[in-house]
Amino acid sequence: MQDYWLEMRIRVPSSAAELLGQTLFELGCSGINIIEQALDTFDVPKDVDLPDGEIVVRAYFPDTSDVGNLQDSIRERLVEMSAFFPALVPALPECIRLATEDWDTNWQQHFPPFLVGQKLVIRPSWSDWTPTGQQVVLTLDPGRAFGTGTHATTGLCLDMLARLAEGPVSPEAVLDVGTGSGILALAAAALGANHVLACDIDPEARLVATENILQNSLDDRITVTEAPLDEIPGRFDLVLANILAKENIRLGASLVAHLQPGGHLALSGILNEQEAEVIGAFKAFPVTLTKTDRRDGWSCLTYRYDG
Repeated sequence: MQDYWLEMRIRVPSSAAELLGQTLFELGCSGINIIEQALDTFDVPKDVDLPDGEIVVRAYFPDTSDVGNLQDSIRERLVEMSAFFPALVPALPECIRLATEDWDTNWQQHFPPFLVGQKLVIRPSWSDWTPTGQQVVLTLDPGRAFGTGTHATTGLCLDMLARLAEGPVSPEAVLDVGTGSGILALAAAALGANHVLACDIDPEARLVATENILQNSLDDRITVTEAPLDEIPGRFDLVLANILAKENIRLGASLVAHLQPGGHLALSGILNEQEAEVIGAFKAFPVTLTKTDRRDGWSCLTYRYDG
């Protein structure tokens, strides 16, 4: 068991959070939490004073004797990212050494229960929630996988799921591409889908997603797979792709090929300024853009398959 961890504190514009999270995991990060100014999403400690639109990402790495090299590597990635986010200042991250129990307490306080749509509640296992009316409660522990639902990209997908589920035709079969913690797959099943396939090439993400699925007793409706998208058989009423814009474009043909006629495709992880590029790429496919949702500099594009 890891006794100590390194907490790297990195200030970035909120729009850079998703890309930074991906980058940190590539560098060996084992978990992150995010502190932002929006008090309805996170409980900001009194000692943190953030300008509007800025967040603090706290990234946790296994303890190492070469802290300076890790800090330099993070700053190098920040320099690369600053080309896309002009407000990003690629400073050397602050580093704090934490015992394991301190890490647990530190990041857990920034993941409160929250409501999606009219009836879905997502809560961490350490927080109590008494459902009212027709509320359905999901228990989620993100572990080392990205996705608590509090970041804009995931939140936009959750809102889209709730909107479809509360519409005239709720999706029965759902494909979640890049499932991470499994939050979107879990939400789809909780909102009525009978068959959900959650795929991820990261073995740690698959493990976390499987644990969350079992914890919610939804293993009879959700299957986790390591199969690449182009090797997954069948068609679905809804395909979710909460990945980066360039990956949405690269996988476009395969994403569309997995849709039932009249089915929906949700593309997220797209910066507002990347919308036009993604929309332009998907003009090559028989899909119609039906809804564009935006939040905190991020976009979610919902398409209907006309094939």
